[in-house]
Amino acid sequence: MPKINVLSKQLAELIAAGEVVERPASVIKELLENSIDAGADTVTVEIRNGGISYMRITDNGCGISRDDIRNAFVSHATSKIADADDLNSIMTLGFRGEALASISAVARVEVMTATPEENIGTRYVIESGEEILCDDAGCPKGTTIIVRDLFYKTPARMKFLKKDVTEANAVAGVVDRIALSHPEVSIRFIREGKQVLITSGKGDLHTCIREVFGKEFAQTLIPASAETNGVKISGFVSKPVAARPNRNMQFFFINNRLIKTGTGSAALSEAYKNSIMVGKFPSCVLNIELDPSLVDVNVHPAKTEVRFSDERMIFNAVYYACKNALDSGDTPKQVRKIKKDFFKEPEKPAEQLKIMSKPEPSADFWQHIPKTQPAAKPQTACSFEVKSAEVKTTEVKPTLVQSVAKLASPDNKSAVKPETTEDILLHSQPKKAEAEIKPELPVEIKVVPVEKTVVAPAEAVTEAPKESNAFCEEEFLLIGEAFRTYIICEYRGKMVIIDKHAAHERIIYEKLKKESGERTPQLLLVPVTVTLSKEEYAATIDNLELINESGFEVEDFGGGCVIVRECPMELSADDVEEVISEIAGRFVDKKQDVAFEKLDWIFHSVACRSAIKAGNFTSRLEMERFAKQLLSMPDIRYCPHGRPVLIEMTKRELEKNFGRI
Repeated sequence: MPKINVLSKQLAELIAAGEVVERPASVIKELLENSIDAGADTVTVEIRNGGISYMRITDNGCGISRDDIRNAFVSHATSKIADADDLNSIMTLGFRGEALASISAVARVEVMTATPEENIGTRYVIESGEEILCDDAGCPKGTTIIVRDLFYKTPARMKFLKKDVTEANAVAGVVDRIALSHPEVSIRFIREGKQVLITSGKGDLHTCIREVFGKEFAQTLIPASAETNGVKISGFVSKPVAARPNRNMQFFFINNRLIKTGTGSAALSEAYKNSIMVGKFPSCVLNIELDPSLVDVNVHPAKTEVRFSDERMIFNAVYYACKNALDSGDTPKQVRKIKKDFFKEPEKPAEQLKIMSKPEPSADFWQHIPKTQPAAKPQTACSFEVKSAEVKTTEVKPTLVQSVAKLASPDNKSAVKPETTEDILLHSQPKKAEAEIKPELPVEIKVVPVEKTVVAPAEAVTEAPKESNAFCEEEFLLIGEAFRTYIICEYRGKMVIIDKHAAHERIIYEKLKKESGERTPQLLLVPVTVTLSKEEYAATIDNLELINESGFEVEDFGGGCVIVRECPMELSADDVEEVISEIAGRFVDKKQDVAFEKLDWIFHSVACRSAIKAGNFTSRLEMERFAKQLLSMPDIRYCPHGRPVLIEMTKRELEKNFGRI
């Protein structure tokens, strides 16, 4: 039997730190929550090298007294709770007492703090859980924590960190979410010496959303609020027209604490049912306020997973808040007002209306014409031209036989013999029957129809096999279209039903793959700016080269945005923003995909957006050309999703369904 050993303090702290501190973003989250719990209304966050080498959090909160500074770095030491009953009414963001101890176990930490009651501050330095210094310091009221060299003594953890840019974007995502959860706190974020975010701290959530995600995203939101069964919902949801291809822009908070909740997402999707397309998701920033005894936040050390005592109660509250928002905030009032004013009759004086009205003709108008003067129709330029045309039509045109005789005559040296009878028909307009005119022909002429004339070597003329994959024009007949979605035609004794969207999507997909890296994109007249979540933004920046290889020209615009200047020729400018959002979401969900799979999915997304949609009108000529093109490509029988692009039914199968055989 193996012997049971008591782990050392240092090893136990490393194990605990692994649950709390995963990357620099975890450190920033814990320290920001401590600053807000300390009552700060102004917080500054600064990072360098993605936060791996340097992180600084400065707040103007209550500070830490010198007597408590050492206890703050002891595991499970906290001022938020005192006994077991306090776990049932947690209103603070932190309560476990593990953050500072875990951070100090894997990094070098320096704290400068001062309380309002103290005349002089305290400077405390701790490295790998060991105290280095505790001394007086001159510092403002509040707390400043500096974290250096994260995981400097645990290289195994260091190798799992991403690039500096990726880690910095993860930190930016945490800062954004905490700023949204507490709009009353002014948060300033400095990245590599450059300020990238500052919120006003006025307490207005819509203003905070505008400061974090930009004006374009904020304009797509409508307010949502409801209160039922002791649950209060407040925040904003997006309009149905601004639906996104993923849920990355859905933010839920419980008592101003950022959480992940499947219940809230399900209620949001249910409220938007029949308002947005299938596969699209709304955005939201919603805060759920309820009695803390009805929710358990002590589920995971990260405190992002919670349990509700009544899931149905939360579902109903979110659902009704979103439904009310859509019913009241998504009504196009301005459009209706414009239409009403547009069709309104203009108010004009009666005299002005009388002048503008068309005078009615007199009843005895024709009786006023003198009888001695004939009512001749005036001559115009048009009438002269008509007479001239009539004179020309009275001339006798040579018939087909006369034209051939004249061209074949030896006296006509300047004439050039036409190569086919089609050229003769273009230069002749027979007006009389050929039987009435019998000219003497100096040569014998035989007229052969053009479609039967074949000019080819004797050995090259071979009849194509009946079952060849080559398209046969004579065996094709277009019948029509059903439901503006399916093209129906007859080909080689079979009835073929073509899904025009699926077929067009596969054709574009194959074309994009074939011309990869050698295509000429279209330059957008107005560049498109796409707002992304910080995770999507980081994934997009990491794969910019791959995206540009697929026919786009995408650049980093900063602040969680990218700007698109060029796109593939097949893609409409209106679909650029949605395609980039889909691509970014795919990169986040499928981080482990190789470059080839990512590029293939980009082609797939562009082809799906570019293809003709089911229900769109298609002319008969377009249907015929499209069907011929598809039938001449035997290798295309499935769309990129795996669905068939056409269905074939033989005459025998059709007759069997009707009971003829």
